[in-house]
Amino acid sequence: MTADYRGRQVYFVGGGIASLAGAAFLVRDCGFPGEQIHIIEEMKILGGSNDGAGNGNEGYVIRGGRMLNDETYENTWNLLSSIPSLEHPGLSVREEIIAFDTAHPTHSNARLVNKDGQVEDVTSMGFDMADRMAMLKLIMTPEAKMGKARINDWFDPHFFETNFWYMWATTFAFQPWHSAVELKRYMIRFMHEFPRIHTLEGVTRTPYNQYDSIILPLHKYLEGFGVDFDMKCTVTDLDFKEGEGITVTRMHIVKAGAEMVVDIADGDLVIVTNGSMTESSSLGSMTSAPELNGKGSSWKLWERIAAKKPGLGNPSSFDDHIEGSKWESFTVTCQDSRFFDLMEAFSRNKAGSGALVTFKDSSWLMSIVLAHQPHFRNQPEHVKVFWGYGLFPDRVGDYVKKPMAECTGEEILTELLHHLKFEKDMDAIIATANCIPCMMPFITAQFMPREITDRPEVVPAGSTNLAFISQFCEIPDDVVFTEEYSVRAARMAVYKLLGINKPVEPIHHYHYDVRTLLQGFVTSFR
Repeated sequence: MTADYRGRQVYFVGGGIASLAGAAFLVRDCGFPGEQIHIIEEMKILGGSNDGAGNGNEGYVIRGGRMLNDETYENTWNLLSSIPSLEHPGLSVREEIIAFDTAHPTHSNARLVNKDGQVEDVTSMGFDMADRMAMLKLIMTPEAKMGKARINDWFDPHFFETNFWYMWATTFAFQPWHSAVELKRYMIRFMHEFPRIHTLEGVTRTPYNQYDSIILPLHKYLEGFGVDFDMKCTVTDLDFKEGEGITVTRMHIVKAGAEMVVDIADGDLVIVTNGSMTESSSLGSMTSAPELNGKGSSWKLWERIAAKKPGLGNPSSFDDHIEGSKWESFTVTCQDSRFFDLMEAFSRNKAGSGALVTFKDSSWLMSIVLAHQPHFRNQPEHVKVFWGYGLFPDRVGDYVKKPMAECTGEEILTELLHHLKFEKDMDAIIATANCIPCMMPFITAQFMPREITDRPEVVPAGSTNLAFISQFCEIPDDVVFTEEYSVRAARMAVYKLLGINKPVEPIHHYHYDVRTLLQGFVTSFR
């Protein structure tokens, strides 16, 4: 045991990838004793938004598909290079992912499909000169001057009918009313993806879903160091030392219905996942629609502590606008390959290429992804699983005349099959499929318009033992709704709170690369 850390405890509130990454950086880079690291998670399973559960009989569920990117996930790759693969001895998870992605590269031949069931030609981005000038102005304008501007405050209506918008919006889940600052950050951070957004070749896929491919190996790695996992346990409040500065003195917890208090001693650290994009999600079934739930524990915790101390952010900008942050996903478990065979013939995408197909004229703006099979470690060979989502769940369907939010899994699948013009096979597909819809009230809450102070710093000014590591903390220049944001925040928090003089992998600024700028310029005129 390192003498400096003797007796010190680190408490992670939340069991998502940020907390797991933080614990890994503690043991790997700081020599911190694993048994003094505590990960407190409300659910019975780790992983947070990196989920994947179910079986071949009852159906699988993936609330969301988290895409990786080789060029921009600097700290994620650094972390996963240290995590041993569960299936390939001698390989790291990073090496395992790259080997898989090299063997099964993402490439879309049917990025957009129109109302007639025809694959659109997306070679052209569809911009006019006004669109190009607005994009240039967006990239050039300092964030401090943009405030809470929305994307549709920045662009004319024509922009939202371009091929670019349909592809960019459905790849990253942007809505016209989302923050222009966040779009600006994405345009800069992923500028190298601009010329290949129509094929999605820059998307790096994991061998299985993210829970099986990333969370399980991380969990196993941390167990080897004796890290303590306290499951089905909810942190409800934090107490602070009186006076100036930010020092947590006590943590309030509820477990098995019993309220408890944990005293935070000098030298202990509290690292919080404030807010959650998948909190309060609700599942439906083939015969029932999911419910729309309200705020859960992570939002309520953030609201309580933000009211006690300045500098801890403003959760209201993110959690009080469900109408602007919700959308609905669905996971379909098929008992045969009929749908996959039809999709391969229709899209000309290689089976399981992981390419996103968007139905641009769908009133729900529906997209689907057929990942490489098996997508779960326990998936039977004959079973096939795919995932999809709709950005406009309150709109009435084009074929099923109900809002997506009120539809059963069977009705969502029916709407999808009509858009694909698979009517001849519809009854056979539905008879052997299980479509499980999932309503997520806060899934794009991190994109809602905000002031620059609405997200707390990773380690707030004046903090002696508190840090934030969610998608709702502030990391200048980086982009939320990514694995990298969580992992980077965790690394920053651990190093700063412990005074570790180690570098965090820097953000690559591709907009300063002449070749990237030239390729982007040329693409904008395609």
